[in-house]
Amino acid sequence: MYAVGHIAIGYLTGKALGKTLKVKPNLPLIFIASIAPDIDILIPGLTHRGPTHSIIILTLIFLPLFTIYGRKAAPYFISIIQHPLIGDYITGGTQLLYPLTASYYGIHMSVISQTNITIEWTFFLISLLVITKTGDLDSLLQPHQTNLLLTIPAASLLLPTLTNFPVQVPKEHLTPHIAYIILFITSILIDLKATIKNSNQSINEKRP
Repeated sequence: MYAVGHIAIGYLTGKALGKTLKVKPNLPLIFIASIAPDIDILIPGLTHRGPTHSIIILTLIFLPLFTIYGRKAAPYFISIIQHPLIGDYITGGTQLLYPLTASYYGIHMSVISQTNITIEWTFFLISLLVITKTGDLDSLLQPHQTNLLLTIPAASLLLPTLTNFPVQVPKEHLTPHIAYIILFITSILIDLKATIKNSNQSINEKRP
């Protein structure tokens, strides 16, 4: 599955669980969690959709977070675990039970198939609706220090869109990729503007 699908499903699952548990997750962290398993693309020697996509390893990583933060960690866990369990299970197969077994599990549907593209578009549209209806859009367009973290999901969308790394984005997926890119970059710029403004005010207040 492409980044846009992972981000959409990660947001929706994290948001839904957060509402169920009555906790409010940090949106930039939810978006990061949704694509985090693909860090293996940037680490030499790691097989893509290998250990970083294992539900066993991901669960072990989150155990300390559950111990410290309790149910507040749950939305991020579901957001990261959906990546191999839903997105990559559909389109490629993953080493879900590594290190118990190196076997790949999945449907192995072609990522460029019309069915997968339709699935990703559907989740993308639903995510836009939820972002708008729940007020998350307004939240993302307000200055907040953690909004700078959106550079990570923004990069995961920009690289394949502009450079075809790690995969080429099909023309059918350009619109949702660009939509998310615009949203994330706008949020980042709003935060940077506020940070610069506050910094200048602080400097002026210190002047004699």
